[in-house]
Amino acid sequence: MEIERKYLIENIEQIPFSLTDFKCKKIEQAYLTTEPVIRVRKDNDEYYLTYKSKGLLAREEYNLPLTSQSYATLLSKAEGNIITKNRYLIPIDNGLTIELDVFEGKFEGLILAEVEFESVEDAERFTPPHWFGKDVTLSGEYQNSRLSRI
Repeated sequence: MEIERKYLIENIEQIPFSLTDFKCKKIEQAYLTTEPVIRVRKDNDEYYLTYKSKGLLAREEYNLPLTSQSYATLLSKAEGNIITKNRYLIPIDNGLTIELDVFEGKFEGLILAEVEFESVEDAERFTPPHWFGKDVTLSGEYQNSRLSRI
């Protein structure tokens, strides 16, 4: 089960620290279908096929490992935009981690912060840092699967 809240960061200058101080993953992903969501992802040197159920705050998610060759084959069959981003992993209170996605390519300038939780109750009680922008969790507007179709 994936339980997460997502926030729009209006401007990189809102971030009160240097991103170079944190671990960064280079991510490339594309969608074979968006209903249901079936995605392929390259995460640094690891490759995955992911299924996600419907939902915004909470949804089922299953990841299966792929080889680089099977990833390349599936990527060639993907629909829509290939999404590229740098994901910074920023630890915060209560053992939580901000996954700060700084998009490249077609979506350059877009910055989203996601925080994953153990329960829906924890997600609903979460108070975001002052530098987070609008909570876009329930709008679905910034789901990567939706961005792939723009």
